[in-house]
Amino acid sequence: MANDKITSQDVAKRAGVSQSAVSRVFTPGASASKTTIEKVKRAADELSYRPNILARSLITGKSRIIGLVVAYLENHFYPDALEKLSKSLQERGYHVLVFMASNNSQNVDDVVDEILDYQVDGIVAASVALSSELAERCQAAGIPVVLFNRSQDDDRLSAVTSDNFSGGRKVAEFLVAGGHRRMAYIAGWEGASTQRDRELGFKSGLDEANHQTFIRAVGNYTSESAKEATRELFKGPGRPDAVFVANDHMAFIVMDVLRFELGLSLPDDVSVVGYDDVPLASWPAYNLTTVRQPANRMVQETVDILMNTINDGETLPKRVAIDGPLIVRGSAKIPKGWEK
Repeated sequence: MANDKITSQDVAKRAGVSQSAVSRVFTPGASASKTTIEKVKRAADELSYRPNILARSLITGKSRIIGLVVAYLENHFYPDALEKLSKSLQERGYHVLVFMASNNSQNVDDVVDEILDYQVDGIVAASVALSSELAERCQAAGIPVVLFNRSQDDDRLSAVTSDNFSGGRKVAEFLVAGGHRRMAYIAGWEGASTQRDRELGFKSGLDEANHQTFIRAVGNYTSESAKEATRELFKGPGRPDAVFVANDHMAFIVMDVLRFELGLSLPDDVSVVGYDDVPLASWPAYNLTTVRQPANRMVQETVDILMNTINDGETLPKRVAIDGPLIVRGSAKIPKGWEK
């Protein structure tokens, strides 16, 4: 029997079950007995049958595809978080279609516009922002959009982040308690809400303790900019005795420049604190004190928002900011009373 002529009816006949039973076996989330599943899959294997997902999507109106837009994979936080997101969606019977974009708003809009052509059931925008016009189009089309690790001033969009403001405050409190007097900050890309909120929280914590940020430079979340920012901060006398870096990816670069280019000792000469707690942060080579982004909870909230909208018709946007702990390691002086 030619493969292109094999249908679910053929599988049902071979397995000795109804056509609806075959449909249930190959429909994510549908129920079927273990015996039925074994019969149907054995018959499908014998006939080399594969369900036509595209045809089914035309009938159901659901593609069971989630479009994922991401612009920034240099940061180790994103590959790890996106793997968790993909696995969680697969457990719900969905597949992820990944599109790369830049932080340029027009490029993001073009990419999302292309995603809409694939009839996706939802969109996750990781580290990128959408224009108000495109947000309106998605809303009109009934396609839920969730911003992941980014928020923007558009009340039509759901967003899931860590509590970046609180995380920045925790770093300020930690460094003040450690007796630091000349604290610096290396910012990320200044168009990002994550960068803005982390810096605002840091400044708030310093202001409350009657401290001021000693000096500031911009690292743009990139390796080269982070190197230049570090050199700028430490080029003259009266250098900082502590640096809060807006994410771990830049913090690793900062640490390497301080140690191997400028010959400084951490934490004796200068303390460094990052943000994210990516796996590399715990490696002995860096042993980085950092604020942990609760990726598992962020992913779960993102998937829940999508499923509630797709399956239950939930229409109210949701904003979630999840608190993350400060993970104390050896890259910064540890105040009395604080434990690793």
